[in-house]
Amino acid sequence: MIALVGYMFTVLLLSQRYLTPLLLFLGLVAVLTSSDTGPLTATYASVAGALLPCSVWLTVTLIGLEDHAHRSIVVVSAGSHLRVLLATVGTAAMWCLLLMAAGLVLPLMFGAHTLGLADLALGIAAQLICAFTGMAIGLVCSRLVFRRQGYALILALVLLAAVLLGKGVSPVNIMLTHLQSASDSADALAPTAALLAVTAGFLAAAVAMTQAITRRKA
Repeated sequence: MIALVGYMFTVLLLSQRYLTPLLLFLGLVAVLTSSDTGPLTATYASVAGALLPCSVWLTVTLIGLEDHAHRSIVVVSAGSHLRVLLATVGTAAMWCLLLMAAGLVLPLMFGAHTLGLADLALGIAAQLICAFTGMAIGLVCSRLVFRRQGYALILALVLLAAVLLGKGVSPVNIMLTHLQSASDSADALAPTAALLAVTAGFLAAAVAMTQAITRRKA
């Protein structure tokens, strides 16, 4: 599994197709946090929101790097579709972790903040919520599920709008709304961690659904 993740990470790195979501994320963080002096709860909520579309983009891009024939060879070498799918999720998570590291540090450079352990933990949890949600959307809107990418793009946009605007329903919307008005990271940490567990379940469900569809098409 480690070798498979390393292979996929290298393929995406050499393709340079990670650059667009990376530059989009850095640009959004710079715009949203430049000269910011407010509480880090709201700042990290903005950073997490910026990570959401970028994680979708990275996941879809990673799955779309190889054509059907090449992916079939990778599946045979790996031993199963599930191993390849899990390696894909692991690779997407690694790229999201790199973006998350930048998302934790850049607001401290662009604005005036005092970082505490609770702020750091909250920033990680908030970004993981959006990363897991984005990866789940990316999986169900990938070429593994949709052969016509035009339909996949429309669905991805609809799902992004739903998770961002679904008041009281979407964990992402609940988290962003709560953090924008919260003033203390320690108080916001427990409910954010609960939402993180929910989004981890969403990602697991997206993996299971994608695997079922992939096996049926195989």
